[in-house]
Amino acid sequence: MNNIVGIGVSIVFIAIIMLAGKMFEKAGKEASRKFIHIMLSNWWIIAIVFFDNMWWAALLPAIFVIINYVSFKTNLIKVMERDEGDVNKDSLGTVYYAISLLVLALITFGPVNNPLIGLCGILVMGYGDGLAAVIGQAIDSKKINIFGNSKSVAGSAVMFIVTCMILAGFLYYSKSAYWSLKSVVIAGLMTLIELVSIKGTDNLTVPMLTALLAFLMV
Repeated sequence: MNNIVGIGVSIVFIAIIMLAGKMFEKAGKEASRKFIHIMLSNWWIIAIVFFDNMWWAALLPAIFVIINYVSFKTNLIKVMERDEGDVNKDSLGTVYYAISLLVLALITFGPVNNPLIGLCGILVMGYGDGLAAVIGQAIDSKKINIFGNSKSVAGSAVMFIVTCMILAGFLYYSKSAYWSLKSVVIAGLMTLIELVSIKGTDNLTVPMLTALLAFLMV
């Protein structure tokens, strides 16, 4: 029964985030997209509370891989999609986001049997990458150009700090030796990965590699 309730709670949660995202459009389309990007990462907490196996945890992410791809092609969910003329219009970032949720749900609710590892990856993708973009645009700082990517020093600093905090909390909770040093190392690596990932692929590389390193460092 908990699993069924979890699906219901998840649908309500996602609907609320989408509606709230529409309100954020007044501040600009990118602000709305990043609000959704950040807030949806909290869905993983709902998954931990309600789902007891990988199939239930993976159900909604699997559905949203399809929905997000259809939306990318048809502009079905306008609040999630970029405007025409946006240099990143061809980015499949929203699809990659759902794929990361799907893969990490299958792995961390399944064979690994530690959804907190998945939570690390998803929160770093949501809050680390999301806040890096928001604050990077708000603060005037030097730009870093790699592989056609233009990222700001301020944004990369935010990515590093947020990632470090998330991993430090997880590794400390897991009683991992040298947790502070490990969190700094992982944060540094993820900041570099986010810098070189192109066309929304950071929504794949960042959560997957964060989860992998968290697993190896426990």
